[in-house]
Amino acid sequence: MTNPPSRCHFLDLKDLPSSLLRHILDAAKLWKEARRGLPKGAVDTGAPLEGYALAMIFEKSSTRTRISFEMAMQQLGGSSVVLQGDTMQLGRGETVADTAKVISRYVDAIMIRANSHAAVLDLAANSDVPVINALTDRSHPCQLMADMLTIEDHLGPVTGRKIAWLGDGNNVATSLIEAAVRFDFELVLACPENYLPAADVLAWAQAEGGHVTVTADVHKAVANADAVITDTWVSMGDKDTEARIKALAPYQVNDALMARAKPEAIFLHCLPAHRGEEVTNSVMDGVQSVVWDEAENRLHAQKAVLAWCLGKI
Repeated sequence: MTNPPSRCHFLDLKDLPSSLLRHILDAAKLWKEARRGLPKGAVDTGAPLEGYALAMIFEKSSTRTRISFEMAMQQLGGSSVVLQGDTMQLGRGETVADTAKVISRYVDAIMIRANSHAAVLDLAANSDVPVINALTDRSHPCQLMADMLTIEDHLGPVTGRKIAWLGDGNNVATSLIEAAVRFDFELVLACPENYLPAADVLAWAQAEGGHVTVTADVHKAVANADAVITDTWVSMGDKDTEARIKALAPYQVNDALMARAKPEAIFLHCLPAHRGEEVTNSVMDGVQSVVWDEAENRLHAQKAVLAWCLGKI
C-alpha cells in the first residue's frame, strides 16, 4: 500500500475503507509479535516515529487511553505531551479552530479524548496535522480496533463471526456497528427501548449492507455468539444513573447468559467495569474473559493507527 497523504485523520471507522482498516490491523499484529520478549520501554526496531511528537488532549479522565498512547509513542521512538482540557486556553474560551492552528505548529499529530464529537470534527477541519479520536460522546474507534485485534488473536478472522452487544447503545456501540460493516461480521445488539443505538448509525449500517440487528431479547442476542461485549451502564456525563441501572439490569452478562453463546466464545469489556452491574465477577475473571488482553491491545492497535496517520505504513 502506498503511503497516505500528509494529513490522515482517524476519526471514525465509517470514514475509512475496509481495506485500509485491515491494513492497519495487520500492521498492529506484526508489531505486537515483533515485541515479544522486549522490555515495555524498549524502542521498536527502526524507531519508525523517531523525531515525531504527539499532543494528547484530555477533556475526560483516562487510564488506558493515556498510558497506551504515551507508551505507543515511546515504543515507536517518538515523544508525547499531555494537555488537560481544563488547564488549556480552550477551557477559557479560545475557539477549537484557533487551538487547532496553534497546536499544529508544535506537534506532528493530535490525539483527543473529548466531550463533544462536533468539537473533534472542528479540530480536524482546522488542523494541519492528523487528528485521532480517542473517545467522544458519539464514538470510540480506537477501542474497536483493539477489540478486532483481540477477537482475531483468540478466534481467528472476525469476518463472518457473530458478535453480541448487551446494554446501552452508547459510543462504543456506535463504533462496534461501524466495525461490523467494515470488517463484515454479524452484530446483534440487545438494548432496552430507551437506550438504543443512534438511529442514523443504524440507518448507515443498513444502507451499507451491514448485518446489524437490534433486539430487546438478550437470549436471542447471545445465542451461538462468538463474542459477547458489554460496557458500563453509566458513562461519563450521564445524569440518569438510577433509571439506567433499572432499565439495564436485565442485560447483565452472567454465567447463564454466557452459556448460551458458543462454548469457545470470549467476553470483552472496554473497562473500567462496574462489577456486579453490567458483568458479574465470575464472567469478568472467568476463562472466557479476554479483557486484559483487550486492554493491552489498545497499545498495539494505536501504534498502527499512529503510524498510518503519519505515513509510516
